[in-house]
Amino acid sequence: MALTHSQLQTAVTYFQSVQSQLVDAFEKIDGQGKFERKSWQRPEGGGGTMAVLRGQTVEKAGANFSQVEGDKYPAVEGEYAGKPFVATGVSTICHMQNPHAPIGHMNLRLIKVGEDFWFGGGADLTPCKVYDEDTKAFHSALKKACDTLRPDAYAEYTKWCKEYFHIKHRNSERGVGGVFFDYLKGGFDEIFPFVKAVGQAYVEVYPSILQKRKDQSYTPEEKVEQEHWRGRYVEFNLLYDRGTKFGLMTGGNLEAIFVSLPPVARW
Repeated sequence: MALTHSQLQTAVTYFQSVQSQLVDAFEKIDGQGKFERKSWQRPEGGGGTMAVLRGQTVEKAGANFSQVEGDKYPAVEGEYAGKPFVATGVSTICHMQNPHAPIGHMNLRLIKVGEDFWFGGGADLTPCKVYDEDTKAFHSALKKACDTLRPDAYAEYTKWCKEYFHIKHRNSERGVGGVFFDYLKGGFDEIFPFVKAVGQAYVEVYPSILQKRKDQSYTPEEKVEQEHWRGRYVEFNLLYDRGTKFGLMTGGNLEAIFVSLPPVARW
């Protein structure tokens, strides 16, 4: 079934709304800082808007929207290599000043190549200090979203997340998991409600966790521990992350691609 222009625009509008919701949520959590917004254009077609907050409570947060297109999908081989494509999505990352407040990441995307289209995305939590109640709340919200697709979706996508965010060279997980899915094909009206449910679950549960942890007391030693843990986050994003690789392959905005990296990290 082909993707209509109206369906594509519906996804674009929703992804932009998620970006706005995240901007509002992170500004409220920080209390003082405001996002800096920058629009960018891609010479080959399309562009996007990146938004970055560098505050006192929120050390660094990004919320990006993009819609790019081109004559040749940047796959080296396979059935989609060299075909016209459109890719749109929203992505977000947040690094808090407080080591007790976890790193949160989420992205949702729709890709059309030739006459085919599919959705991908996910959300995961990377705490320096693990709180079981936060992990449970995060996974519970995502399970409820997955249940809107089918009963076994959560089990499949949380397993995929665990495997995807495995840091191979350190033989460790990046955090406490979440969900991850890709190449999700089918009817737009069947799948898009699930994609929206994942987005809304994240918009609701992650800021609530930050509100609970952002003002906890912490020691200088715990701050150093956080910065070392961020080093592993950097390693994964630069070595393995599909979104980073796709952004670079399609000539995306470098500042927007690397907004996911923490402001300070240690090794």
